[in-house]
Amino acid sequence: MCSWLLALVTLAAHDPSAERGYQLLVSQAYAPGQFPRTVIDNAWKRWGLSERPPDYWGAFRSRYGLPESPFPNNGLPMGLRSSPMPIGGAGACLDCLTCHGGSLMGRPIIGLGNTSLDLQAIFEELSGRFVDKVKPPYTMCNTRGTNEAGATSVFLAGFRDKDLNVAIAWRNLGLDDSMCEDVPAWWLLKRKRWMYATGEADSRSVRSIMQFMMHPLNGPGRFEKEESHFADIREFILSIKPPVFPGKIDPTKAEAGKLLFDANCLRCHGGPGAESPYPGKIIDLGTIGTDRTRHAGISGEFGEFYNSSWFSREIPLGTNQQLKARKTAGYQAPPLDGIWATAPYLHNGSVPTIWHLMRSKERPKRFTRSFSTDSDAYDWGKLGWKTREVEASATRDAPPIERRKVYDTSLKGRGNGGHEFGDHLSDSEVSQLIEYLKTF
Repeated sequence: MCSWLLALVTLAAHDPSAERGYQLLVSQAYAPGQFPRTVIDNAWKRWGLSERPPDYWGAFRSRYGLPESPFPNNGLPMGLRSSPMPIGGAGACLDCLTCHGGSLMGRPIIGLGNTSLDLQAIFEELSGRFVDKVKPPYTMCNTRGTNEAGATSVFLAGFRDKDLNVAIAWRNLGLDDSMCEDVPAWWLLKRKRWMYATGEADSRSVRSIMQFMMHPLNGPGRFEKEESHFADIREFILSIKPPVFPGKIDPTKAEAGKLLFDANCLRCHGGPGAESPYPGKIIDLGTIGTDRTRHAGISGEFGEFYNSSWFSREIPLGTNQQLKARKTAGYQAPPLDGIWATAPYLHNGSVPTIWHLMRSKERPKRFTRSFSTDSDAYDWGKLGWKTREVEASATRDAPPIERRKVYDTSLKGRGNGGHEFGDHLSDSEVSQLIEYLKTF
């Protein structure tokens, strides 16, 4: 029996388990070590400090935007996982929770997008002794709290053929590292038929969430070996529930907000919870009006690779159709469960609060925030993150790690226009709508 057919039969006989998926997610490394442990333990030397800070790991987490791990993790923050270096020695790799392990009210939350992460700083400062001599092949993060996940997938795919054998030479499948992607909450997946901001990939796919295993040192056999693991991990993802809003909610105000929501938002986003059907609408670019870079950023070349590769040959149990990717005309209007917890907003994280989402003319053009996730950093009235506006001159000569803390909406991929559907509402109506969204 050929290997791909054997893998298909094996997966069909596998009964996914959410509990097993959680244990795999918090204990297994699916890539070789990328960052030597000696460098991680002594990163303060790269920060320009003369001595190790007293609270070193607190400073480490703050610098890179990694939460404290809520599970045993060999002393590392959530988002780094112990994994041996390819040439020997202790090391760590990135894992799913680098981007999908966030923090809110100062508490780590698995499945919440990490909107404090500076992935570029991690690669620039933790990669070992050659990091100062070898320029990273593409930008991993242009603005802190966003990442270039799509570019990562395209870059890694350039090392593979359709059977995931490692190619001799890298080929460019349309790499675009200016998309500034905001990480969606995992608890939304259970409601979606299609994944990603553009609704390009079938949400039933196990293999799609394995794309970041395409590290050149992972052979093709490892994908088939670990597919059942990711079936379990996906089952765990489907079990995650959104966090409940921790503040007070005015029931009268929220009821008024529900009427506004039903009249203005329901037809695209659906209501909260599984009992409310989710439309899964793709809103065309002309109607939604938001930044087009992410939509254009995944090239036809990559789409052709994906749809001819191992990733698309997956056949869900009870069907006879492979899970092919598709090209859409715009962006998917997401479900809004737990929306209070998922600031900033839009697919590129360009809008800091729900208030600004419903008030397009009041959105800040160039802003920063503390990147703390405690209650003092949260804007309880506007539902999102407190920000302050920044002059262009303030960061012109700043080091890159400081410039990445500023969200400049004039730059490619970072436009904050569009989604003007709340502009006709009065301020009091927006406040009522916000009150209702706290109940999601």
